[in-house]
Amino acid sequence: MNITEKILAKTSGKKEVSPEEIVEAKVDMAMMHDLTGPLTVESFQKIGVKKVWNNKRIVIILDHQVPAESVRSAELHEMMRNFAKEQQIDNFYDVGKGGICHQVMPEKGYVRPGNLIVGADSHTCTYGALGAFATGIGSTEMAAVLTTGTLWFKVPSVIKISIAGSFQKFVTPKDLILHIIGQMKADGAIYKGVEFAGPTVRNMSVDGRLTMCNMVVEMGAKNGIIEPDETTLNYVKSRTNEPFNSVKSDSDATYEDVLNLDITDLEPQVSCSPSVDNVKPISELEEVSIDQAFLGSCTNGRLEDLRLAAEVMKGRKIKEGVRMIVIPASQEVYHQALREELFEIFAKAGAYVSSSTCGPCLGGHMGLLAPGEICISASNRNFIGRMGSPKAHVYLASPITVAASALTGKITDPRSLED
Repeated sequence: MNITEKILAKTSGKKEVSPEEIVEAKVDMAMMHDLTGPLTVESFQKIGVKKVWNNKRIVIILDHQVPAESVRSAELHEMMRNFAKEQQIDNFYDVGKGGICHQVMPEKGYVRPGNLIVGADSHTCTYGALGAFATGIGSTEMAAVLTTGTLWFKVPSVIKISIAGSFQKFVTPKDLILHIIGQMKADGAIYKGVEFAGPTVRNMSVDGRLTMCNMVVEMGAKNGIIEPDETTLNYVKSRTNEPFNSVKSDSDATYEDVLNLDITDLEPQVSCSPSVDNVKPISELEEVSIDQAFLGSCTNGRLEDLRLAAEVMKGRKIKEGVRMIVIPASQEVYHQALREELFEIFAKAGAYVSSSTCGPCLGGHMGLLAPGEICISASNRNFIGRMGSPKAHVYLASPITVAASALTGKITDPRSLED
């Protein structure tokens, strides 16, 4: 079996499973936030049970509309605070205490190799970077998990993507995953697992792996996953003392398909409005002027991303007429960026720096776009209306491409700014 099948077999008490099989599996960790949590709580209350199945295995993180931008959001936040208190859920991260859910979960040690993790958010697939089976579910499904601690799954068939070669300078894992989505398209992996392997992945940082797995849902995948290795184990052990059992794919594991990529010649990639899979090498883009640049989100608001952007922005100024928003993915990232004086570089360049929130990514309450405006973003989605007006346009790129574009006022290959 491959790693995805092994985890689903283990958590459902079976010796082995195969694609298309329906299993009822025990959940190791469950996560919800301020947008999906209230619907989950309402559904849970309708079920009629008094106590959640295990208050130690539930994590609640306020991150999407943070700080509250309306009375309604404030009411929903209060609802989640009250639920956490009532159910004695200690793993509760209020405004200013945690950050974006998909950064906080790995940081705080809730993601461990071999675990089955569900989150009431589509980008829960991020956690597969640490060798867990992780997937997004709906709010009513989450209510069932809160009640029983189990959920049924159809075992997905798995596509293995083996990657070789070294990145050119200023080419990143974000460029790689955009390239893959451009090749496979938005429907290329519907309800399938995607397993990333090969020497390029083994040489990748945890931050880079999280970015890769974060975006598999943009090609329809049920989960993304990377076999745990020494990099994984060192990261997890530095975050938690909880026991875990790493799982790896068998040497004779079966896959629906195996794709081999070499990234030696990969150049920066851009996902062009209005769909994530509309990906082009940056050399094929004609000059596209921008109004806004956004560096942040659960895809690319990590320390590695901020450092890379600061590298190209240090001592430079953002182009007149362009606004740039920088949001670290968590309070931990925020504090470290402060210590490294990264925010000073961004602020001196003319950027607006915020504390951790999802904010502009989902058109929440910061950095929304007016009709006709163009934004280059390090986030994960560029659907019509995603970041504000349905007549605005969002282009997705790596953190350093976003930074370079903010400096020039147009979508720019960061390699052209190299000293």
